[in-house]
Amino acid sequence: MWWRPRHLRTQLILLIVAVLVLAQAVSLWILIGERNLAVRAALSFEAVGRAANIVRLLEEAPEDLHPAILRAADSPLVRFSMSPVPSVDHTAHDDDRGLVEARLRSLLDGDTSREIRVELHDVEGRILPLPNLSRDMAEIHRRMMQGELSTIELNLSIALKTGRWLNVGTRFSRPALQWPLVSLLSFGTTAGLLLIAVSWFLLTRLIGPLHRLSVVADSFGRGEETSPLPVTGPRELCELTEAFNRMQDRLSRLIADRTRVLGALGHDLRSPLTAMRVRVELVEDEETRETLTADIEEMQEMVDATLAFARGISETEQPVTMEVSEFLLQLRKDMLDAFELDGGEEIHFRVRPRGLRRALRNVIENALRYGGSARVSWSADTTSVLIHVEDDGPGIPESAMEEVFEPFFRMEKSRSRDTGGHGLGLSIARTILRGQGGDVTLTNRESGGLSARISVPRDPENDERRKS
Repeated sequence: MWWRPRHLRTQLILLIVAVLVLAQAVSLWILIGERNLAVRAALSFEAVGRAANIVRLLEEAPEDLHPAILRAADSPLVRFSMSPVPSVDHTAHDDDRGLVEARLRSLLDGDTSREIRVELHDVEGRILPLPNLSRDMAEIHRRMMQGELSTIELNLSIALKTGRWLNVGTRFSRPALQWPLVSLLSFGTTAGLLLIAVSWFLLTRLIGPLHRLSVVADSFGRGEETSPLPVTGPRELCELTEAFNRMQDRLSRLIADRTRVLGALGHDLRSPLTAMRVRVELVEDEETRETLTADIEEMQEMVDATLAFARGISETEQPVTMEVSEFLLQLRKDMLDAFELDGGEEIHFRVRPRGLRRALRNVIENALRYGGSARVSWSADTTSVLIHVEDDGPGIPESAMEEVFEPFFRMEKSRSRDTGGHGLGLSIARTILRGQGGDVTLTNRESGGLSARISVPRDPENDERRKS
């Protein structure tokens, strides 16, 4: 996806920031819940304290002062009134109501005989003024409670000693959740600057060696000479780097030893073959002498091909950046048998030119020898340059598509040197190409003939310079 970051470092930093934001959100949600409980308890106990004081005043003051006491006690948020019947018509208590009642009784000297009724619930939506407020009080309440709010409504009915009931109605809005500027700056500094900076620094120590490991592994896969990687970073990364260095050293020694053995074997076979050639000349029967001479010459050519194969996989030519069309034009000039060359876009690749020239020559010569013609074209994808070599020959069976790359395998089964080589051309070509990070594959064309698809790595640095 286009929005998904491709680099591991960016993905890890985004993951850390996302986890931090989630943790902050969960903490805020828990804080809001605890805050609502605390606000609910504080406001309820504040109203209960005022109600207890009014109860004492009403029971100790003369009856003609009761209206004045109630008017003085009224506020935009709390309303007091007296009536013969309670405004709360139920006596069922839940935990919150029980706490409110217990608090009120403790403020009234623990009187358990007094009947107290409590109604406590939340009110959502637009808050209406409390009933029985004066015009001025109602206007003040309206200004304070504008908009959609969540409030706590507490209604109390307290039996007085005079036989009447004191009814108390309260509505307290929860304070709006506020984000202080200091808190926002603190969170932004922690998540946006400090956390990202520290994560970037620490992840660079991890991603840097991994990137170097990827580059060296790709270069080593193309057969380039590479130095051991420095062992740095966390313990696991150090162990990975050390294992890669050991693998690189073992593979290099293995390839060098096998190539040396192959070359030495081909070289040492020359001496006995020369001695056999001398002894054959002493054979009197001419037919026998000619047959033995032909066999020795074939063996000699196979030894020479083996040595050529060994040289092909042991060359240490340094890679260079070249333009495809110039390379193929020069190759066509150097070959005795010309081939057709179809133009294409200007593309650069990074190759070892002598090795690639030898591989392409082998493929093109096969097309000219067995297909009668050779047409060469090229294209590219995101990572490779693709060179296509096509002929108009009979093609090869599907079952032999991979066998033809085996050393000394020949489709033509006769032993005549006039009808084919020694079966090393394609094997050498594939060995050279794979050593440079490429490959060669064969397919039969629908219109007849064979198509060889040769891939070699393109030069990304040159492509980037051209785009910029």
